[in-house]
Amino acid sequence: MDSIRAVGTREIYRNNWLTVREDDIRRPDGTSGIYAVVDKPTYALVIPRDGDRFHLVEQFRYPIGMRRWEFPQGTAPGRADLDAGELAVRELREETGLVAAAMTEIGLLDVAPGMSSQRGRVFLATGITEGPHEREHEEQDMRSAWFSRAEVEQMMRDRIITDAQTLAAWALMLLAGH
Repeated sequence: MDSIRAVGTREIYRNNWLTVREDDIRRPDGTSGIYAVVDKPTYALVIPRDGDRFHLVEQFRYPIGMRRWEFPQGTAPGRADLDAGELAVRELREETGLVAAAMTEIGLLDVAPGMSSQRGRVFLATGITEGPHEREHEEQDMRSAWFSRAEVEQMMRDRIITDAQTLAAWALMLLAGH
C-alpha cells in the first residue's frame, strides 16, 4: 500500500525550540489534504541510577499548568543536532549536576508521531558522582531528588509522574533487565 506523500510545504511558525509546518499531502487514494507537523530535534532522556535509587527532576510545565516529576531530558540549544550520547551527558549535568561513569543507550521513543517528528534516545546512567547543576534560565525553578524504585513506582501509580516519556523510559529500562 502506498503512503501519504507531501506535494508541498510551508513553514507556519519558528522559534528556538521548534518549527511548525503545514504540508499539502496526497493520500494513497489520490485525494489531497493538509497535515500540520511540529518539527523538533531529537532529545535525550537519562535515567540516573545509583543502586536502587533513581534521580528525578521536577519543574513547572507551562502547557499543562502543573509541576511534574520526570527523568532529566532535553534537546540542544537552538535546535542543534548533537550526538545523542553527548546530549545525554550534557542534559544530565545541566539539570542535576550528576556525572555518570557509564551512559548506556536502552531505547528510542517517538514523542507524538501523529503530529510531531521528534524522537528521543533513552539512556541509563550509572556510576554516578554528584556536582553542581548548570541549568538554563528557563529551568531555574527546577528541583531534583533521589527516589527509591518503590517510591518511583508509587509516584507513577499515584499519577504524580505522568510524563509519557518518563513512563516509557521506565518500561524500556525494565525490558532491558535493569
